Amino acid sequence: MLLSTDHAASLCVALQKRHGEDTNRRTAAHQSPLPSSRCANGGSAVRAFINRLTFDVGGSLPSPSSGRLRVEGQSKDCVTLSWSAGRHQVCVWRFPFRLEILCEDKVMVTFNSKGKLWFETLQDPPGFLAVFFFFLLMFTPFGSELHDDHAHLLWKETFRQFEDIKANGPSSIGSDLCLHGFSHVYGLPEHADGLQLRDTSDGDPYRLYNLDVFAYDLYSRLGLYGSVPLLVAHRPDRTVGVFWLNASETFVNVGYSMSAPPDGQTPALKRRQMEPQTDVHWLSESGVIDCVVLLGPGPQQLFTQYAQMTGYQALPPLFALGYHQSRWNYDDEADVKAVDAGFDRHDIPYDVIWLDIEHTEGKRYFTWDSALFPEPANLQRHLEERKRKLVVITDPHIKIDPGWWLSNEARNGGHFVKNRDGQIYEGSCWPGNSNYLDFSSPDTRAWYSRCFSLDKYKGSTPSLFVWNDMNEPSVFDGPEQTMPKDAVHYGRWEHRELHNLYGFYQHMATAEGLITRSGGLERPFVLSRSFFAGSQRLGAVWTGDNVASWEYLSISIPMLLSLSVTGIAFCGADVGGFFQDPEPELLLRWYQAAALQPFFRGHSAKGTKRREPWLFGEKVTAAIRTAIQQRYCLLPYWYTLFHLAHTTGLPPLRKGYRSFYPNPHRPLWVEFPGEQSTFGVDHQYMIGGALLASPVTDPGVQEVRVLLPGSDEVWYEVHTAKAHKGGRTLRLPVTLDTVPVFQRGGSVVCRSTGSGSCTAEQQQLPLSITVALNSEGLADGELYLDDGHSFGYRDRKAFCLRRFSLLSGRLLCRSRSEEGTFDCNVIIQSVTVLGLKSKPSTVVLHASGARDSFAAFEWTESCGMLTVNRLKLRVAMDWEMEIHEGYHVNVNNSATSSTVFDLSMDPKHQENEDSIRKQ
Repeated sequence: MLLSTDHAASLCVALQKRHGEDTNRRTAAHQSPLPSSRCANGGSAVRAFINRLTFDVGGSLPSPSSGRLRVEGQSKDCVTLSWSAGRHQVCVWRFPFRLEILCEDKVMVTFNSKGKLWFETLQDPPGFLAVFFFFLLMFTPFGSELHDDHAHLLWKETFRQFEDIKANGPSSIGSDLCLHGFSHVYGLPEHADGLQLRDTSDGDPYRLYNLDVFAYDLYSRLGLYGSVPLLVAHRPDRTVGVFWLNASETFVNVGYSMSAPPDGQTPALKRRQMEPQTDVHWLSESGVIDCVVLLGPGPQQLFTQYAQMTGYQALPPLFALGYHQSRWNYDDEADVKAVDAGFDRHDIPYDVIWLDIEHTEGKRYFTWDSALFPEPANLQRHLEERKRKLVVITDPHIKIDPGWWLSNEARNGGHFVKNRDGQIYEGSCWPGNSNYLDFSSPDTRAWYSRCFSLDKYKGSTPSLFVWNDMNEPSVFDGPEQTMPKDAVHYGRWEHRELHNLYGFYQHMATAEGLITRSGGLERPFVLSRSFFAGSQRLGAVWTGDNVASWEYLSISIPMLLSLSVTGIAFCGADVGGFFQDPEPELLLRWYQAAALQPFFRGHSAKGTKRREPWLFGEKVTAAIRTAIQQRYCLLPYWYTLFHLAHTTGLPPLRKGYRSFYPNPHRPLWVEFPGEQSTFGVDHQYMIGGALLASPVTDPGVQEVRVLLPGSDEVWYEVHTAKAHKGGRTLRLPVTLDTVPVFQRGGSVVCRSTGSGSCTAEQQQLPLSITVALNSEGLADGELYLDDGHSFGYRDRKAFCLRRFSLLSGRLLCRSRSEEGTFDCNVIIQSVTVLGLKSKPSTVVLHASGARDSFAAFEWTESCGMLTVNRLKLRVAMDWEMEIHEGYHVNVNNSATSSTVFDLSMDPKHQENEDSIRKQ
């Protein structure tokens, strides 16, 4: 066992299984043949482990650096270690073994608090005895008597008709942790359940085991398509996390209780000093105990620590943040072109159209049906002329076909998973009998990546992108519709060791293939159904085969928030539900909700009715059009948030206000960690630090209740600019056309002035800025721009990061980064300021290299809103806008709600302008 930590206040405990020298030799392909120990941290999060004879899940994570511990004291029963100048300590108790992790002299987390540490060593029977006992057990009467013996059952399990033989015997591991003072825990996706984890003492534990689950049960703790073994606990003054780095089948029990105070106190004093605690018990089928405790202290610090350890969200190409239209399946090239034209005809923007498995020749991936898609390259060029993309599906199963080049290459190259007898594993999926690629092998991943090259993938072009489906992996005739646990991977590792990593590895190989295809110049886009910790580095994920019902719409919000809490920011749910047919109101509400979530795709199953946005009547079409157009208008803000998620090591501070949590989409409690009223909210959420969204997820609703956090906050309705004080629940009338969205006082949000037909057009449009003042009259925000598709921002620092801040009536636009340079002609056309207490007199513009000038503006008295239009301020140029009071103005036009001021005819303007310039 090795313990280590650093100044970042994290602790990792690692225990390693050991078995005989024969196993040491067989694992040399994966590990060093010599014993090695490694102490590592990611700058903020710390890992430490002994790594010798077991599958190294940590190989899927970025390589961190090192840190040290200091011995503070020791006795015969305990040694105390410290870091962070003694502010953090760990006490290691000898018997019974436990670890107490302290922050500021108070115990935060206890490892093995209830003595549930469990560690089964791997076993290798001697050669002759192994064969002898095998025949004895399987083929003799004495063996039939032993068949029911407990020891034998541990080596062999039966599930229905499936038999699982464990090569090294039982190998489960587990431990418990006590989180002192915590009564709210989150994370552990993927489950169709609420955001806060439930107490499992009355039922099943949470299961982490990636499975293909069609029309999954709601409010269930059973595993779905992906797994992230991160649990986050939060209370008003502290956030901690537990990362259980294990890719085998894992169960997690959660128990909430009140802890007893020390003995010797009176009953009344005991009651007053009772505090909550959460007990968590992890149990995995195999692997090592590799447990990282993240100590925050706040949510933003904790998520940064976790991101430094597992990787930051990839910066997607801009088109990937637009709307995606998909169906199983669009019939042929003519159908694709007709749908593409339909979006233009109905003035609905979109960026990507998708093809499911029917586009292939007999479910052979990397092929095209020659009758339905005879000219796939021309189809992609047709879309590219309109600045749109095509996405196709590639699953991990390969049709058994001796006449198919890809099947033969994979077989001859040794790229398939094998069964326990050493033969190529066969399972059933969409093509029928199939072999499964062994993505755990670096050679297989490299070969698979090369399959995406333009010369090998016939009919592909640079505008073709990829969707990885069925990669849990799904095996129709396998146990629980997945691969047997005793299947054998590269290095002779059993599938049980790395099951939850299988889809992650395919996602990795696909993303690398698209990068390599472009010569390393272009960002990839890959959607994966299966995922693990670190998948955020590779692309997007979605919530799988949902159903067209209000309940599935509602549950999609906490499911996506759970993914966000565990670092996977680029996530979404199929709009309208994959299975069954949505009623028009449900479809509309789903579009409105999904337009306010990171990944935005409409998708439906084979056999469902067509549901392109214009097929439900003009009223519904108009409302869907509005939702999608508003999404496109907000893309400058979304793209800026993804840039921050991708690049921010330590979250940039908002001057005098708050810091950025590097994730675009987050629960309320992350932004308001001290407000207990937000801890259980999972039907509304923050988009960045500026926007609060509360989608309507029930039918026939005419009024909603929205929690506006923060008693010192000001919230502005986005569609009316009406201001509301925070710290209360607001009753808000809604119609089919409205979605409750609020801008937080103290923020600046940049939008496009229009949507265009796709993101390429939207990039060329002018911007509008909305400045929402807080109670102190301040506001701050950022805007990030680059070319939207290449790695130029990384390799050549070709980007533009601007900061907007309003203080003392002066709105400043300045560079946020000294290293970025990007030739950008985007202009700001309008500025809106919300929350002004009195009517301005003049608005004066100061721009670098230009003469100061007065600007015409509108004033809306009812909501204290100033609007300055007809501007031509370059985003990449420094400028400022001064809002003055007390000067003479001429009112040229007025209305009941707003007044337009034109200062150009006032004889005192030049005098005022000269005076201001001197100031």
